[in-house]
Amino acid sequence: MSEVVETPTLLKSPLNDKHRELGARMIEYEGWLLPGSYGDESSEYATVREGGAGLIDFSSRGRFLVTGSEAVQFLNGLITNDMKTLVENRWMPAAFPNVQGRLIASVRIVRASDAKIDTNVSPAFFVDTEAVTHERVLKTVERFTLAGDFRVTDITNRTAHLTLQGKRAADVIQAVLGEEASSLAMNGAGRTPWHDGEVTVIRASYTGEDGFDLIVNSEHVGSLWDSLRNAGARPVGHDALETLRIEAGIPRYGIDMDETNVVTEAALDEAVSYTKGCYVGQEIIARIKYRGHVAKKLSGLVFNQRVEIEAGANIRSLDEKDIGRITSATYSPRLSQTIALAYLKYDYLAAGTEVKVRGGSDEVMASVAALPFVNSKPASEQIGA
Repeated sequence: MSEVVETPTLLKSPLNDKHRELGARMIEYEGWLLPGSYGDESSEYATVREGGAGLIDFSSRGRFLVTGSEAVQFLNGLITNDMKTLVENRWMPAAFPNVQGRLIASVRIVRASDAKIDTNVSPAFFVDTEAVTHERVLKTVERFTLAGDFRVTDITNRTAHLTLQGKRAADVIQAVLGEEASSLAMNGAGRTPWHDGEVTVIRASYTGEDGFDLIVNSEHVGSLWDSLRNAGARPVGHDALETLRIEAGIPRYGIDMDETNVVTEAALDEAVSYTKGCYVGQEIIARIKYRGHVAKKLSGLVFNQRVEIEAGANIRSLDEKDIGRITSATYSPRLSQTIALAYLKYDYLAAGTEVKVRGGSDEVMASVAALPFVNSKPASEQIGA
């Protein structure tokens, strides 16, 4: 992600002026203009990893409300996880597959208790996805809106999305939004008053540390941002987030996973229910599980030296067989070594397996590592970034 000149074609966060005032280096991120860093990427990383609270603008992510008496039925036929098991004030990871079981989008679905985030319709669900999959999720669900009592509302443009990540995240949330918000269960969700509206609070990690998402109407996000900063949160840009999410083993759509991948190849196993019954692509996904295993899977690699590794780099076994490719790589400050996410053939997934990777003009050694590389939270408490 490189620095860009602001143009009318790029979408802007409601906090664009705040970022500019802080001297942020702005980058293009999936068609949005967002802060790459605020001048010290290493310090921003350390804020999250070493005991602080990092404040990140996630307003580029896609946000939908799904309402209606048949919402559970329709969503359950489209996603891999079991909507019928999702209780009020909780969220679950899920994937939208196509008929071949390949990945359209990775999402998080929140079930709220009564009147929804900004509507008086009940029951309702909040669907959160990456910016790059915003339109494809919308098109996937919108085509069912005339089939029954099932309504979809895109609230991306009238809301903002912040995430607070780090060991002090709960302290900052308590100071700004109160004890009830800060004491949410992991995978929990709730709402709390903010000015003349509400903030939806979701406890979730994108970094391997504790975390809270905050969804608020756009006109109120500036005051929320300022209050969080005054309580000790430090703005963190997307460059530092990239290192944090790779350390946490969290794949990004379009980089580490896409529509060429079967859902379970992309390390999204916790987003899949094998007992819920039929959904789009279910037969393929179930057949792979019960008749064997995926041919390849997203895994981790660690290098015994600091090297520059590019996405797409070829991975070979010690006996010179082609066994995979790199999708993301970074230098990990926590581990003091280069790490990477990579697809590896099934026979080479065991942790500790030695492989060879082409890094520039040289071939370097690496070892397979289980994901996540760094994790202060259980895997079930994390989601895709």
